[in-house]
Amino acid sequence: MLVTPEREHKLRTVLSRRQPDLTVLMEQVNKPHNLSAILRTCDAVGVLEVHAIPPQKGLPVLEEAEAGKIRTYNDTSGSAAKWVGLRVHPDVPSAFAYLKGQGFRIYATRLSEQATDYRAVDYTQPTCILLGAEKWGVSEEAAALADGHIVIPMLGMVQSLNVSVAAAVILFEAQRQRLEAGLYERPRLSPQQYQAVWEAWSDPRRR
Repeated sequence: MLVTPEREHKLRTVLSRRQPDLTVLMEQVNKPHNLSAILRTCDAVGVLEVHAIPPQKGLPVLEEAEAGKIRTYNDTSGSAAKWVGLRVHPDVPSAFAYLKGQGFRIYATRLSEQATDYRAVDYTQPTCILLGAEKWGVSEEAAALADGHIVIPMLGMVQSLNVSVAAAVILFEAQRQRLEAGLYERPRLSPQQYQAVWEAWSDPRRR
């Protein structure tokens, strides 16, 4: 079945707004509904690909649908998992090495003495938001390797938001900054990237 003109227009419009230099790294986010909700937000703000480090010993292990893929809940992701790439890394050092090699600055969501307001970050630059499991947060290892720590100011009794809600708050600030900078007005992918993603998205089996 061929892609209809209307469907092609929708896909190409979304693809032209994808931001290859904005991403998240989910470190041992062990609840599928949280991971799926984060993917849904990433799709909404135009993230091309997200990264994940699977839960290690001591955390409930996610079932894997197949090798190299972390299970998500379709009803939570709103099928976003079909449109946002998910790259799985075995551990913190390998994830950081890959992202640093791609030119990303990595900001950990962490309450620490050096943490700054999340709105103080320049998200128009290549940026990765590091998120930890809801109960444990970002690990000491990952926090030490991060370029900076960011927090969402809290005025109530609780000190933090649900991890998927925190991701949404930060990513929509990134979207706001990028909209103001005009980064959604032209395709950001290389011609080769664009063509590869287009071929994957237009595959009839993805509908």
